[in-house]
Amino acid sequence: MDKKKPKKVFVQGAIPPEKIANSVANHQSKTKIGAHSIFLGQIRADEVDGKTVTAIDYTAYEEMAEKVFHEIRETAFAKFDITCAHIYHSLGKVKVGELCLFVFTSSAHRKIAIEATNFFVEEIKAKVPVFGKEIFEDETHQWKVNK
Repeated sequence: MDKKKPKKVFVQGAIPPEKIANSVANHQSKTKIGAHSIFLGQIRADEVDGKTVTAIDYTAYEEMAEKVFHEIRETAFAKFDITCAHIYHSLGKVKVGELCLFVFTSSAHRKIAIEATNFFVEEIKAKVPVFGKEIFEDETHQWKVNK
């Protein structure tokens, strides 16, 4: 199991597409990797009670959330033969169409990378104390319910 110190997961605001491109580029020199799997969470313009979501404002008890992210990461390294894994989650306001979650795994083989990414996403949704407040076009808001 990977016994490294917890990595910083949170970024302020939306995750820029350049972060994704740079992550892929930074792995080109790692010649034991044969596959990458990427999950990108994007803010949808959901309609709730006749109002359209324009953004989500994310908050978290960061210290606790970082610990849970780390535990998920440790479990994934024990469960899957992955070379590396990176997770980034937004804090603060993220507008419709922008990215709020970036999960990136690498492995020698595609099936393992894909399975590990799916594991990360499901565990994050189920266990990490991150809360999203949906903001509507009329500036009203409500807490988001994960589906």
